[in-house]
Amino acid sequence: MTQVSQTYRVVHLATTDVGGGAAIASYRLHQGLRRLGVDSQMVVAQKLTDDPYVHGASTLIGKLWARVAHHIDQLPRRLLKTPNTSLLSPSWVPSNAVKRALAMKPDIVNLHWVQNAFVHPSSLWLLNNMPTVWTLHDMWVFCGAEHYVGSDERYIHGYTRSNRPAAERGLDINRWTWRRKMRVLPHLRRLAIVADSVWLGECAAKSLMLQGRRIVPINYGVDTDIFKPVPKDTARYILNIPHDAVVVLFGAINAASDKRKGIDLLAAALQHLTKILAQKQSITSYVFGTSSLHQELDFGVPVQCLGSITDSIALAVVYSAADVMVVPSREEAFGQTALEALSCGVPVVAFRIGGLVDTVRHRYNGYLAEPFSTEDLAQGIEFVIENNQRHAMLSQNARKTVLERFTLEHQAQQYMQIYTDLLGSS
Repeated sequence: MTQVSQTYRVVHLATTDVGGGAAIASYRLHQGLRRLGVDSQMVVAQKLTDDPYVHGASTLIGKLWARVAHHIDQLPRRLLKTPNTSLLSPSWVPSNAVKRALAMKPDIVNLHWVQNAFVHPSSLWLLNNMPTVWTLHDMWVFCGAEHYVGSDERYIHGYTRSNRPAAERGLDINRWTWRRKMRVLPHLRRLAIVADSVWLGECAAKSLMLQGRRIVPINYGVDTDIFKPVPKDTARYILNIPHDAVVVLFGAINAASDKRKGIDLLAAALQHLTKILAQKQSITSYVFGTSSLHQELDFGVPVQCLGSITDSIALAVVYSAADVMVVPSREEAFGQTALEALSCGVPVVAFRIGGLVDTVRHRYNGYLAEPFSTEDLAQGIEFVIENNQRHAMLSQNARKTVLERFTLEHQAQQYMQIYTDLLGSS
């Protein structure tokens, strides 16, 4: 393991340390940097680990505020006259998060997912002369209040009254939020942008908000000592899964309720799969991230819900029990579950979208289906499971891909280069 030649302090700002996909990715970067000898610290609204280098609210009032601030921040949604169930972050509530970070005397500040009323855009002026990296975990930084925009291109051209989607009524939360960010972000002098995938970096580069900024794609890393293959018979014994079953795995935070994650597309694909398999196999789908499914979904095969799994070792066992991991997302900045599955030696089937193309190599460690063809997704699952020799090759390549390109150390070393460049700039 390569150690840094000089010591400096990096302070990360993230809403939580492990409470969500972006938070987990931020915390893993923090761990990777500490392994390299960097004085890495985290400032969060809600601390969920016992890591002494993660600093949450220290007072009872601060801890209570961290729990209620998000609900206050969502109040402007009541001024919408059209229903909108997608994630929106107006970020209008005052915050002292940046002051807390600067009080730790950092050499570098690294912003991550800082919504839920954790960082107010105007407070970023305090970072004007501070070497700062902002890691993009979704599209929020360069959009309005949205975290994903679908086909809307306001983030490219600017949020004006004339280009608001025709279906929206009431307060234009996205324009209001974008204008407040626009007053600050383009003017920060020592800001570099890291995107978690090539796709997200390309979107950021097209945005009016980050026009002309240095934008570097750096994929997530994963702890390969935790996310590693467990013998399949052992994993299935632990989970009480028949050894001869064909296990199709799917999982995400809010797996059943987040339409973006595509559980309905998985259900349709499994229905196709039961029709195209040459021989009837005992297929079962396992889902983590929810304890129940919508009754109207018909998978065509038995489905078992595993509930929320927060322990990484337990999650590695679940991955290792599967024959294939399916990631049927409609939008995905990176796709952390795909990386974790690959690290456990499990081939991944996904649509050819977003950051999934950075990790899943078509017919090498999985299968990339045409968006959003559930028939092709089914063919991808069949491609992975129908031939034992091919499956063994795909599984070997899955683990190899992660060891070569997606370790925590590999990710941290790329960030070190960004930090070094910023510290050397005037």
